[in-house]
Amino acid sequence: MHTSSLPLTRDLVLIGGGHTHALVLRKWAMKPLPGARLTLINPGPTAPYSGMLPGFVAGHYTRAQLDIDLVRLAQAADARLILGSATGIDPASGTIRIDTHQPVGFDICSVDVGITSDMPTLPGFAEHAIPAKPLGPFAARWDVFRNGDGPARVAIIGGGVAGVELAMAMSHALKKRNRPATIHLIENATALSALPAKSARALRDAMTAQDITLHEQASITQLSANEVHLKDGRSITADFITGAAGARPYPWLAETGLETHDGFLTVNNRLQTSDPRIFAVGDCAHMAHAPRPKAGVYAVRQAPVLLHNLASSLSGGPLKPYIPQKDYLKLISLGKKSALGDRFGLTFTGGWVWDWKDQIDRKFMRQFNDLPKMQTPALPYPRAKGVPQAMGPKPLCGGCGAKLGRDALSNALATLEPTRRADITPLPGDDAALLTTGGTRQVFTTDHLRSFWSDPAVMARIATHHALGDIWAMGADPQAATLSITLPRLSEALAQRTLTEILTAAQTILQDAGAEIVGGHSTLGDELTIGLAVTGLCDRDPITLKGAEDGAALILTKPIGTGVIMAALMSGKARGADVAGALDSMQHGQKTAASILRDTAQAMTDLTGFGLAGHLQNLCMASGLSATLTLDTVPLLPGALDLSERGEHSSLYASNRAGFSNIPDDPQTRLLFDPQTGGGLLAAVPADQARQIVANLWQAGHPDTAIIGHLQTGPAGQVSIA
Repeated sequence: MHTSSLPLTRDLVLIGGGHTHALVLRKWAMKPLPGARLTLINPGPTAPYSGMLPGFVAGHYTRAQLDIDLVRLAQAADARLILGSATGIDPASGTIRIDTHQPVGFDICSVDVGITSDMPTLPGFAEHAIPAKPLGPFAARWDVFRNGDGPARVAIIGGGVAGVELAMAMSHALKKRNRPATIHLIENATALSALPAKSARALRDAMTAQDITLHEQASITQLSANEVHLKDGRSITADFITGAAGARPYPWLAETGLETHDGFLTVNNRLQTSDPRIFAVGDCAHMAHAPRPKAGVYAVRQAPVLLHNLASSLSGGPLKPYIPQKDYLKLISLGKKSALGDRFGLTFTGGWVWDWKDQIDRKFMRQFNDLPKMQTPALPYPRAKGVPQAMGPKPLCGGCGAKLGRDALSNALATLEPTRRADITPLPGDDAALLTTGGTRQVFTTDHLRSFWSDPAVMARIATHHALGDIWAMGADPQAATLSITLPRLSEALAQRTLTEILTAAQTILQDAGAEIVGGHSTLGDELTIGLAVTGLCDRDPITLKGAEDGAALILTKPIGTGVIMAALMSGKARGADVAGALDSMQHGQKTAASILRDTAQAMTDLTGFGLAGHLQNLCMASGLSATLTLDTVPLLPGALDLSERGEHSSLYASNRAGFSNIPDDPQTRLLFDPQTGGGLLAAVPADQARQIVANLWQAGHPDTAIIGHLQTGPAGQVSIA
């Protein structure tokens, strides 16, 4: 039996995308444990590599080179990625709390969340400075500052190795931009006290050569705008203030009930906490058996042992001890492409040391760019005619990219007899029907999505917003929903966890919309599929595709591009940040947009599988008009155009493109045929009211809303580009 057909029976959850976990994910991708479901929880889609931060600050590396793309890494490891911050672990219930997500259960979990800074506790720091960790926000803020103009005044709090590296990197970066720079490094004790005297002297000399002013035994009382106030009465003026001192664990670790040391999770030589189901590695862990300073080299070398022990804990095998080395090679950047090395009391400096460090760092990062790829099995032979053509040139997309093509769907629907019931009003071209019961008008629709993202809760939110789109587009108020859920093969415990996440996520959105879950059906199958049948109440005539008038303006409430981004995700070619943006867009509901548009829309639809051009054509056909799009006004998701330029597209693209020979073929126009999942509302509104409607939508939380074209008399259904 192939391992992919085995049921999943145990949940392994990795909290944090630190260096150790990143390596575990890569190794897991090459040899996963059959039957284990792997989950990664991280605040964002990327994890900065701290070893290259000084090089980035100095300008030797780009921002992109600093990041490990956790979306691509999780995809390669077939892991669920939850974008959110863990806020607690409850060992008693075996659950993890997350700020953006309902709690998730675990059988085995590991913590690798790094450290934070107590700098914000310094009076005025939170308002006027930024800590060097977490690295992501710091790197973004520095990127803006260093690209400014004029004299630069910088203050770094903390005279350890990290602070010294930052000071020299900042000095070098500002000099490269010909900006006169004043750099102050402030230490409340003795700088570089953790290094041997010879290496400390060499670093002090390097700072002096770069005109960095070192303040030692200098206690800070508070920060104000552009000022660091010292206890001795002096003040230091600075436009950019950061802190590389005061590293501390995240407070929630001590609230878990697990054994801690100064707030860090205490682990034994097998990297287990006081609860043997919970492991901890990297800077957030305290190795009671062999205390060591916080250094990335230990995190990297913990990875093979952690991987073995996690797999053994899940499968019932023996655990291995982790024995850290007594000393490690320290390679410290000196700003320009030079570095200092220190080990076993030896100190050495020069460009060759930088080259050595650069090679080590790039090799570390290269393994996350060159990820193992799942091999596509060869087609069997002999086989029936037409199999390769039916499969197409690329894997079948999920979401609306997996919909049946327009021609096949319309031809099949054409074989149905007209409805015979007087209380049902068909709405040709719309995705819903109008039911009338005792004078009450009710809209009824159904939709389902084949999974394209491994987090069931996220898929539930997207599927629910997606199904509600038909109700909102007709100007109705959501009433009730039944769910149809197909889960992959899971043990009873995992099935219950998964179903609970789906139902909780769907119920939250439905209740916010004014509707309730009233029933449904569940089954086990090959993959996750979530569907909803939804009803809505109409206290007025429903808004349909028919009714748009000549001269109406076209308004779109969301950017397009989800299809190409999700297709590129499947092939490992999408940037994690772009995927995160697309997921966020698909989870952005249209409740407020619908309430604003319902009083003025002449015709309206939601964008789904047929893409912008296809749904606009349907509206034009129903209204007997043609449309002209202003291409550059159509909002696009970040990354969508770049992927289109590289030839990426959804498996439904070709079907959507057919029949639009009058529209030129280029990367931007191809996005008009991109299937959308959870897309925005497309409304025809009076032209003289369009700008005010857009302003109202912006104010209501739909900042990407745009006027994208207009309708006019002409061949019914024709869509043109201005």
